[in-house]
Amino acid sequence: MEKNGQGSAPRPSVGVGVLVQNDKGEILFGLRQGSFGSGKWVFPGGHIEFGETIFEAARREVMEETGLSVDKLSLISVGDDLRYIESDGKHYFALGVLARDISGEPKVMEPERCLEWRWFKRDHLPDKILGGSALTLRNYLAGTVYQEGMV
Repeated sequence: MEKNGQGSAPRPSVGVGVLVQNDKGEILFGLRQGSFGSGKWVFPGGHIEFGETIFEAARREVMEETGLSVDKLSLISVGDDLRYIESDGKHYFALGVLARDISGEPKVMEPERCLEWRWFKRDHLPDKILGGSALTLRNYLAGTVYQEGMV
C-alpha cells in the first residue's frame, strides 16, 4: 500500500479515466493486454501526478495512450475503488472525466498495454469493461456523479 509522507498510514492512489466522446456520440475504448485488466475494454487514463490538476492529467493520459488532443473536459464520475484492498493492498480514488473536443485519430501508443482503440456506439458498447471505466460509464449514463463502491 502507498504510504503518506510520514511513512505511516496507507493512503489511496488517485487515478483518472477519460470518457472520450466524438461528434457522432461514439465512445472510445481500448482493449487491455499484457497487464492488469488484460482482455477488458477501458477508457484512456492513469495516475494523477503530484502538482497536476484532474484535467491536466486527463489531457496528458489521453495524449500518451491514444495520440489524441482533447478539450471541453468535465468531471462526470467519482468513485472509491475498494475491491483490491485485501488482494493487492490497493485503494483507488477514481475520477471520471468527459472529453468532447477531439483532435486527431486514435493510435496505439503503448502496444504493451493496449491492443487497439475502437469507437463504440452507445447502444453497442463492449461486454467486458474494466471496473473503473464501467463505473464512470454507469455514472455518466445515469447522470450521477458519485456511487459508493465499484462494479
